[in-house]
Amino acid sequence: MNKKSVYRVQGFTCTNCAAKFEQNVKALPKVVDAKVNFGASKITVYGEVSVQELEEAGSFEGLKVYPETEKRAIERVSFWKRKSTITAAVSAIFLLAGYLAGEGQTVSTLFYGLSILIGGYELFIKGIKGLVRLNFNMNTLMTVAILGAAAIGEWGEGATVVLLFAISEALESFSMEKARQSIRSLMDVAPKEATIRRGNQEMQIPVDDIQIGDIMIVKPGQKIAMDGKVIKGNSAVNQAAITGESVPVSKTPGDEVFAGTLNEEGLLEVEVTKRVEDTTIAKIIHLVEEAQAEKAPSQAFVDKFAKYYTPAIMFTALVIAVVPPLLFDGVWSDWIYRGLALLVVGCPCALVISTPVSIVTAIGKAAKNGVLIKGGIHLEETGKLSVIAFDKTGTLTRGVPVVTDLIRLKGPEEGDLLGIAAAIEKWSQHPLASAIVRKADKENISSEKWTADDFSSITGKGAKAVVNGTLYYIGSPKLFEEMMGLNNEVKEQIHHLQGEGKTVMVLGTESEALALIAVADEIRESSREVVRKLHELGVQKTVMLTGDNRATAEAIGKQVGIREVQAELMPQDKLEAIKKLKTTGRVGMVGDGVNDAPALASANVGIAMGGAGTDTALETADIALMADDLTKLPFTIKLSRKALQIIKQNITFSLLIKALALLLIIPGMLTLWMAIFADMGATLIVTLNGLRLMRVRG
Repeated sequence: MNKKSVYRVQGFTCTNCAAKFEQNVKALPKVVDAKVNFGASKITVYGEVSVQELEEAGSFEGLKVYPETEKRAIERVSFWKRKSTITAAVSAIFLLAGYLAGEGQTVSTLFYGLSILIGGYELFIKGIKGLVRLNFNMNTLMTVAILGAAAIGEWGEGATVVLLFAISEALESFSMEKARQSIRSLMDVAPKEATIRRGNQEMQIPVDDIQIGDIMIVKPGQKIAMDGKVIKGNSAVNQAAITGESVPVSKTPGDEVFAGTLNEEGLLEVEVTKRVEDTTIAKIIHLVEEAQAEKAPSQAFVDKFAKYYTPAIMFTALVIAVVPPLLFDGVWSDWIYRGLALLVVGCPCALVISTPVSIVTAIGKAAKNGVLIKGGIHLEETGKLSVIAFDKTGTLTRGVPVVTDLIRLKGPEEGDLLGIAAAIEKWSQHPLASAIVRKADKENISSEKWTADDFSSITGKGAKAVVNGTLYYIGSPKLFEEMMGLNNEVKEQIHHLQGEGKTVMVLGTESEALALIAVADEIRESSREVVRKLHELGVQKTVMLTGDNRATAEAIGKQVGIREVQAELMPQDKLEAIKKLKTTGRVGMVGDGVNDAPALASANVGIAMGGAGTDTALETADIALMADDLTKLPFTIKLSRKALQIIKQNITFSLLIKALALLLIIPGMLTLWMAIFADMGATLIVTLNGLRLMRVRG
C-alpha cells in the first residue's frame, strides 16, 4: 500500500498553476499519484517524497510546502501591502502620467511603456513561455494582445489592458486567500488544550495527547475540547457551533457532547470517545475542504477560446502574408499589409475586456450596496440560481430568543408576574433567562420592587428563589408536572405554544402554576418579504435546512412562506441535502454558522450573513451580505442576472466584430486604420455596455 502524505501549500495564484504543480509532482520518481485541492490549498501525495522535492516541483510559482500535521503561523498580508496590488498601483500611476502627457508624445510612450513593463512583467514571462511551448492559455492571449497593441503604436491601449489584468489578478489572489482562511478559523473553534484527570491527578494537556477513555473536566463557561460522553454532572450546553440549535441543550450523565461547544452552567466530567482527528469539528473541516475541492473553478470561456483563437489568428496571418506571394504571384507588400491588418484586428482587447469590465462594475455596484462578491465566477453562478436554501437560526431568524407570550393563569397581574420571573432569572446564565430579563427591562418593570434571595438552580429543569418572602419556581412544564401536576387546560395551552415552535416555561409556587412564559427565536421582519421577492424573480424553490426541532422549523417555515422544511439536521445532513438539491438545479445556500460551512462550500453559491455570521461562514461563502441584511439577497440575484446577460452580449459583439473584420481582409477592404478603429470601437462599446450595471437598483 502506497504511503499517503498531505501537505499545505502557500503561494497558489490560479488553477492553471495548481494543475501544473500537480503534474510536476506526479512526474517525481517515487510518487505514484498526487492530487491538488486548490480551494483548501493543499496536496495529497501517494508515495515517497520530500518537502524539498515538492518545493522544487513548485519553483516556477515560488510555492512553499509544509506537512499538514505541522502547526505553522500563517503570515497574513493586507490587500494594500501585497506585491500584486502595489504592482498594479504603480502601473496605474504611469498609465495616468502617459495620458496626461498627451497622445503621440515621446514622453507619453515612455510612460505607457513603463506601465506595460511593470504591470505585465510576470504576465509576459508566463505568456512568452507559453508561446515557446505552444501552450496558448490566457497569459499567452494577454501577452499577444498587449505586445500587438504596442507594435502598432497603441501604447495607451496596451497599458490599459495590462492594468485591468493586473487588478483582476490581485483581486483573485486576495479573495482565494480569504476563502482559505475558512479552514484556519474552523480549526480555532475547539480549544487546543483540556483539563484531564488520570488517576487522582488533574493536568492541562494538548488535545493531540488526549486518549480515548480519558476523563475531561469542563468548568462552567469553558468550551468543550473533545467529543465524549457525560459521566458526571448536569449542565446546559450551547451547541450552536455544531448543530445550529438556537437554545442550549440540557446534558445529564450518558449524553453526548461535542468539541467546540460551550458549557454554560454546571461542572461536567466527560469521558473522551474520539481522538482529536475524529471529532465532529474535525469532520466539518474535512467536509469543507472536500466541498471546496469539488467546486474547482471551471475555466472561463475566453481562456478556453484563447487555446484556439490566438494560434488560429497567428497562423492565418502568416498564411495570408506568405502563401499568395509564393504560390499566386501576389505582391509581397500588399499581402504582408493584409497579414498585419489581421494581426491588428485579431488583437483580442475587446474580447479580453468584455468579461472583466462587466464583473468589476457589478462587484463595485454590489459593494456600494453592502454585498461582498468574491469574484466573477460567483457573480455568474448567482445569476443562474434556481434553488435557494436557508439556514434558520441567525438567517431567517435573529438567533436571539425573545419572550413572545406571557399568559396569566392566576394570582398577580401580568406585570408583577414578569417582575417575579425576572428577579429569579437575573441570577441565571441561561439564554432563556436572559430573554425574560430583557423583556422586563423593555417593559420598565422596577427591579427594586422585586428582590430574589436563596436562588438555586434546578439543573436541566429550571430554578427557584424566595421573592419578597414567597418561594417561587420557574422552569420547564416537566418540573411542575413532577411537583404538583398540571390540569388539562394548561397542558393544552402549553401544547399549542410548543406547536408554534416556542419554548414554554412555567412560573409558580410549590402548590400552583401562576403563568406560562413562551420564548422563541424572533423572525427577521424582512424574511417573508425576501422569500416572496425571490419567487417573483423566478427562483423555483426555497428550502429551509436547520438543526432545530421539526415543530419549531415548520412553524417558522410557515410564517416566512417556505414550503419545504428539513429539520434536525447535523452538518453532514445539510451537506447531503445540498447535494440532492443540486440534482434539481443550481443551488444557493444562505447561512451564518460553523455548522453551515460544509453546505455553504458545497452549494453552487454560498451566501453568508455578514454581521451575525461567524468568520468561518463568512470566509467559506462566495458572497457575504455585509450589513446582515437579508433584503440584499434579491438585489444580488437581480444584479448577477443582469451581469450575466451583459457578459454574453459583450462576448457575442466582440466575436461578431472580429468575424466582420476578417471577412473584409481577403478582398483587401480592411485597412490598418479601419482595423484599429474596429478594435478600439469594440473595446469602447463593451466597456460602456458593462457600465450599464451601475444603473441596477436594489
